[in-house]
Amino acid sequence: MDRTVDAVLLIGGNLGNSAELCHKAVELIGTETGTITATSALYGSEAWGFEAEQHFVNQAVVAKTDLCPTLVLEKALAIEAQLGRTRNGTGYSSRTMDIDIIFYGNQVIDNAPKLIVPHPRMHLRNFVLIPLFDIIPDYVHPVFGKTIRQLLGECTDTCGVWCLQPSYIG
Repeated sequence: MDRTVDAVLLIGGNLGNSAELCHKAVELIGTETGTITATSALYGSEAWGFEAEQHFVNQAVVAKTDLCPTLVLEKALAIEAQLGRTRNGTGYSSRTMDIDIIFYGNQVIDNAPKLIVPHPRMHLRNFVLIPLFDIIPDYVHPVFGKTIRQLLGECTDTCGVWCLQPSYIG
């Protein structure tokens, strides 16, 4: 019996060579969590929730994994640290790499504050929805009962998002 789950992650950052760091993060996610089955294009975006000197680079990634969600989170945090992320614990800030679990199959998980899936603010952010639309436009959000396409159409976020580089994995 296949016990793998599609973990949908959003990766991104705005310090250092963000595109290169995203490529490295995808490679490490594939090594540490499971097989990468899809990646969105790389997108540039304005900072959301704070002022930043540099724009962000973001990408959505689907990894087929047999790891539990808590272990996926632990691996994601370790990859962030390996790529130079330091956490200051005070709200939004610039960073080399951030990896968020957006979906874990169709599961709804609330182990606040450590892990909440689906990501509780993903539907409010174009920089999340647009990369997700690239790879899973018809995926139905397990809480809202709406597709990514519908959530993107309803999103009122005005922060700019632009394509930097097309997807290199299906």
